[in-house]
Amino acid sequence: MQPISRRQALLLGGLGVAGTAAGTAGLLWTLSPQLATGDGLIQPEEHRSTGGLLDVRLEAAPGPLLLAGRQASALGYNGGIPGPTLRVRAGDVLKVRLVNSLAEATNLHVHGLHVSPEGNGDNIFVEVNPGSSFDYEYRLPADHPPGVYWYHPHRHGTVADQIFGGLFGAIVVEDPQPLAASAERVLVVSDTTMDAAGNIPAVSAMERMTGREGQLVLVNGQLTPQLTARPGQRERWRIINACVARYLRLRLDGARLQLLGMDSGRFPLPESVEELLLLPGNRADLLVTTGTSDSAVRYLYQDRGSMTGMPAPGFGPPGPGGEPEGAVLATLRIAGEPDEAPGAVPAEYSPPDLRSSAVAVHRRFILAAGMGMGMGPGMMRFTINGREFNGARTDTTVAAGSIEEWTLTNTGPMDHPFHLHVWPMQIIEQNGQAVRAAVWQDVVNVPADGQVIVRVAFTDFRGRSAYHCHILDHEDLGMMGVLEVA
Repeated sequence: MQPISRRQALLLGGLGVAGTAAGTAGLLWTLSPQLATGDGLIQPEEHRSTGGLLDVRLEAAPGPLLLAGRQASALGYNGGIPGPTLRVRAGDVLKVRLVNSLAEATNLHVHGLHVSPEGNGDNIFVEVNPGSSFDYEYRLPADHPPGVYWYHPHRHGTVADQIFGGLFGAIVVEDPQPLAASAERVLVVSDTTMDAAGNIPAVSAMERMTGREGQLVLVNGQLTPQLTARPGQRERWRIINACVARYLRLRLDGARLQLLGMDSGRFPLPESVEELLLLPGNRADLLVTTGTSDSAVRYLYQDRGSMTGMPAPGFGPPGPGGEPEGAVLATLRIAGEPDEAPGAVPAEYSPPDLRSSAVAVHRRFILAAGMGMGMGPGMMRFTINGREFNGARTDTTVAAGSIEEWTLTNTGPMDHPFHLHVWPMQIIEQNGQAVRAAVWQDVVNVPADGQVIVRVAFTDFRGRSAYHCHILDHEDLGMMGVLEVA
């Protein structure tokens, strides 16, 4: 019998299981290693607002939990991976009581929501200790953009571990007017690694520096689940990249794909796409009109660079005998009578455009990774403007109501997805090329040895928040800064 590890003890710390640690370890090591594939896609439990209010309880707790069709020593909200989907409308109040049944501190970030970062709002400086709870309250503005968002922990130093362990869930801000679709699916894509006993092992220092990518890529906690639809059926897919570091380049051949928007940004009309690139933290609101034959959702190789002297993360480009089509994420089975031809998609509002607006301040943020003085062998520093994160320090102070232009520069050999809390960013220029449309995202890719220019309107709210690399290992290693709007 193998002794229980410190990692296993942390994961099992809140279970209240009777028996000794040795007995618990013995139970884990008798779990079946068989993974289930091809099961029908399961939608997470849903909670919907009524009368302008959604009041929910989320308990963060260790497993065993069902993951890839087997019992795993993982983490989840309310006993599931992912946690429940929270559906609200613009103008609603979302109340969340976060109960911490973990063996370590945690907190909650509502990624992408334009809500106050102060007090019990989207305040990442709150720390909820084991055995305690905290009552969050988020008031959505009456004009909050519809779309798909998500929630996850944001306690610095443990973000990557807790999300890799299974702590995440979807938030949907409903459209003012429903969009006609035969079905709507929430697809939360995550990755993780399990050993033969169902444990999620600790990652190495090299994996943290490159950004960990799990051996299993899952949809709603399932491995290659099956979706079923009729020929010609139009569905709405809300896709979240909840991976710690993996870029998802998605493709579904044999179907018509129309992108409604990315992150909190919406397009005036759907844009036809053949592939979809989601950075860690990105979301896509997608219309899928099925064809007449079965197909598969695939994720293809995406080169995001590598640290000098270290192997590139993830699977590499296909070589001789490799699969040029990439790996299967989910299968789509077409059966039944053809659906009626879907009607036209109504035009959305025109997105705001800051390109002709007066800019109060121009700033430069330099994202860098390099060897640091006094660090262990092979360890690297991850910084923004030469500084590692310090929650007691404010790095950037912004005047409330102002519009700023930020130049995001990446001096390293790996791409960095840059995330700004609370306030979305309009992408103005990418590597010297002007962006000709009003494109809004809250996670933007800053390519290796490249730069991106964005503009931000600091409207509605004041308070302290953050910006960081959304390769979450890099964030935990210091690539994050504190922003205060005053």
